[in-house]
Amino acid sequence: MMIEQIKEASTKKHIARKILESLRDWFEVDESREKYISECADQVFLAAKEDGDYVGFICLKETGKETVELAVMGVLKKYHRNGLGRMLFEAARDIAIEEGYSFLQVKTVQMGVYEDYDMTNRFYLSCGFKEFEVIRELWGEENPCQIYVMFLENQLKGEDGI
Repeated sequence: MMIEQIKEASTKKHIARKILESLRDWFEVDESREKYISECADQVFLAAKEDGDYVGFICLKETGKETVELAVMGVLKKYHRNGLGRMLFEAARDIAIEEGYSFLQVKTVQMGVYEDYDMTNRFYLSCGFKEFEVIRELWGEENPCQIYVMFLENQLKGEDGI
């Protein structure tokens, strides 16, 4: 498995479309899915490649001077629970640290609402994110938005004292 940073906007969109359209359990709303695909063209974009085929990706979006958001992430279902998501996350986190951000955030549906999203919540918690806030108004009462945050100082692997 190889993780690479993609710079070309059309390649980013192609990879995002392929992955997100295969993950309709999480990305079922066409308008939202299309927005992720469109916006990823201007974001830091990392993709996982196996046997010449892209099987996962992650995007980072600056949300403030000190904060970057894990804007969207997708891994083909057959690669779930084998460490690929963690590899993508760690590569993205390392870029955020190298770029000087202090915080990384991610939004998902609150734990306990949908089983598929409970798996997503557990993944983010296992990566070291901490619960920050739930905003019910953002995506509607039926999809309460859980915001997780991570403090990035001293997170970069290989540095002394870490």
